[in-house]
Amino acid sequence: MDDIRYPIGKFKAPEAFRKEDVGRWIADIRQAPSALREAVRGLSEEQLNTPYRDGGWTVIQVVHHIADASMNAFLRTKWILTEDTPAIKPFEESEWAKTIEARSLPIEPSLKLLEGLHERWASLLEALDEEDFQRTFYHEGTKETAFLYVLTALYAWHGKHHTAQITALRERKGWK
Repeated sequence: MDDIRYPIGKFKAPEAFRKEDVGRWIADIRQAPSALREAVRGLSEEQLNTPYRDGGWTVIQVVHHIADASMNAFLRTKWILTEDTPAIKPFEESEWAKTIEARSLPIEPSLKLLEGLHERWASLLEALDEEDFQRTFYHEGTKETAFLYVLTALYAWHGKHHTAQITALRERKGWK
């Protein structure tokens, strides 16, 4: 089950800031929308409405979830840069995935949103210095304080994680 749910493995937070890691994470964030678009290219309506695993979200829900999470992450980044250790509210992703548009809206609006959002987000991250990445936030859900570089690593992983769920489904089903 973990292989299907976590095809690239579970997220492991970096223990320290390393400039070369941050550059790679920003590149991952920048390219995530194109990788996702490629992962869903040519899928039929029936295929888009297929859960990526038993009991899991449909491909449509995964795409809309990535958009929801990226919007949250971008706003969190802005709060971290403009406030002293802001409190970040978690969002109930499983509940958000049940909303009507997350279950039924075509994926193109979320794909377009991701393209613009990730371009803006990556450009912001590229302009930061090491001191900015050391800024912290407090996560109300986990009750932990973390660094912006950890948030950056998490969302670099997040896009690849969900895109791999879709590509793994395509492979298992033999969808070309």
